[in-house]
Amino acid sequence: MAPATASRRSEAEGEGRDLTLKWSGRISLTARILALNIFALALLAGGFFYLDSYRTRILDNRTAQASREARLIAAAMVSTPADHRSDLALRLARDTDTRIRLFAADGTPVADTRAMGLRNFVLVDPNKEGWGLQAARFLDAIIDTVVNAPRAPLYRERKAGTEWPDVRTARTTQAAPATVWRAPDRTPVITAAAGLGDGEVVMTTVNARDVTQTVRLERFRLGVVLAIVTLVSIFLSLFLARTIVRPLRRLSRAAVRVRLGRAREVVVPRLPSRRDEIGSLARALSDMSQALRARIDATEAFAADVTHEMKNPLASLRSAVDGLANVKDPALQERLLAIVRDDVHRLDRLITDISEASRLDAQLSRAKFDAVDVLAMLAALIEQRGTRGIERGVRIRFDNRVRGDALVMGEGARLERVFENLFDNAVSFSPDNGLITVAATLSDDDLVIRVEDEGPGVPEEAREAVFRRFQSIRPENEEFGKHSGLGLAIARTIVEGHQGTIAVESREDRLSGARFVVRLPLAPG
Repeated sequence: MAPATASRRSEAEGEGRDLTLKWSGRISLTARILALNIFALALLAGGFFYLDSYRTRILDNRTAQASREARLIAAAMVSTPADHRSDLALRLARDTDTRIRLFAADGTPVADTRAMGLRNFVLVDPNKEGWGLQAARFLDAIIDTVVNAPRAPLYRERKAGTEWPDVRTARTTQAAPATVWRAPDRTPVITAAAGLGDGEVVMTTVNARDVTQTVRLERFRLGVVLAIVTLVSIFLSLFLARTIVRPLRRLSRAAVRVRLGRAREVVVPRLPSRRDEIGSLARALSDMSQALRARIDATEAFAADVTHEMKNPLASLRSAVDGLANVKDPALQERLLAIVRDDVHRLDRLITDISEASRLDAQLSRAKFDAVDVLAMLAALIEQRGTRGIERGVRIRFDNRVRGDALVMGEGARLERVFENLFDNAVSFSPDNGLITVAATLSDDDLVIRVEDEGPGVPEEAREAVFRRFQSIRPENEEFGKHSGLGLAIARTIVEGHQGTIAVESREDRLSGARFVVRLPLAPG
């Protein structure tokens, strides 16, 4: 028994280790559901990092475009007389939507399209914008900080050309890479310069506000998607918490009440409308609690019945023992000793039957069933009784109507006990020289055994009570205490443990007597 218990314990511990959660097991299921959905949202929020790279690519394209435009404008200026370069710069500035400036070799400004009246490069004062754009700039600053975007230098006007890094580079290399500046409203300003020869330089300036507007538009779309997904995720998380966590919490509280035993009848919610695993768990727990309550009630009733049944022989035994101390008559003493012996035998038989009845359910649940030939078993039992001789001339006849074997999955010793009890019961109720008929037939996939006697029969209102523990209707001429009242109860427990049924009926031939019918399922195949 100990090795089997240890084996089951080790198997349970192994299964428990497979389901063990380390650090996450300390967090509630609701929090884990929310964390999982928030993690998915965080992956979606990573799209803001993509927008930063998207903005970088756009600026790279715009700076390359500004460098090309500066070189083309420089080439056009070189082929134009010096007195017409201002007019050409004004026309090109209108066409390219840029501010164009010409610087002499010493860095002195020669021409400026803004001074000519073309105001296509105007920086926006952020203090004069509405709250929407201010909020957008604040969000730009937050995102740039989160994604660790490089911070461009602040754009400011310079008088001399030598103060511009693009101009200084273009004086020596003829073409300089474009530079990205940051306007006061956080929009990019791109400057590019190209040399004309002899130290003269042309510089273009453009406020690429469209880049910021494009990025903000994409970010707004991503933010709308993120907000919708967040709301849907929160709703689904709460829905999951409501449909999973709440019923589990109710089942847990009910299980705690069952464990504490604070209520006589703890109602475990069965959740009949649910057809998922939680519904199956709820119904399993409900059935388990009901079976546990039924077993507890049966144990309490059994204990009360045992106490009641043992009081009678104990009272008789105590009275006889007390009388022995005061009685001097040898004949009377012998009678008292006979009472003591009968009471001791009765207690021994009662304790033996009680012990078997109390262990029967647990033993049947652990028993290993084998194929049992019930017909051969019945023939052997009847032959043994005939060999030993049956009291009062009672005879037993076996009417086997089954061709071949009839195998039943079960435990042979237990099934023998069933039929032994039925034979004892039939013999005790049979009249002198009576006949007991044992018939075996097949009905569908069941083996049906009928045990009929010629006794007084069982009243219809008592046909269920005779299978209860300590409930017995005994013959009037039977010696008191000869039976414990557990035989038929033990027989029913064994039969039901073999997935069968046992019942008592009237005889079909309308003769007096009782018929006990046992149905056992045949073994597969």
